[in-house]
Amino acid sequence: MKKIEFDTNVLVSALLFKTSKSRLAYEKALLNHQIISSLECYKELVEVLSRPKFSKYFSEIDKSIFLINYFHSTQFVKVNIVVEDCRDPKDNKFLALAFEHSSDFIVSGDNDLIILNPYKNIPIVTPNGFLE
Repeated sequence: MKKIEFDTNVLVSALLFKTSKSRLAYEKALLNHQIISSLECYKELVEVLSRPKFSKYFSEIDKSIFLINYFHSTQFVKVNIVVEDCRDPKDNKFLALAFEHSSDFIVSGDNDLIILNPYKNIPIVTPNGFLE
């Protein structure tokens, strides 16, 4: 089973747009692979989804269901290394997680991560690339 890591923007899109490539990539990973994350990445997801600008796009119940399902279907691991290779320091946590735990893919829509593809032999792909 491959270890798949999603960055926050893909997960937000998966919740916002039920027929998006992000949602399809997330569902494919749920069915066929092991999703991995860290508590730091999960906290960022919770914080982003709690921003007032998103409240008009989904209900609190939909957000809670998504977060609970994500939490229960994801393997959470501790990250002990520090990486400083991304031009956006907030994205280094995804690289550290992938490197330390040998992710098979990072699925991202963030150009700050995609530009690093591959990162230490770990493919960084868009949701569409993951689906292919």
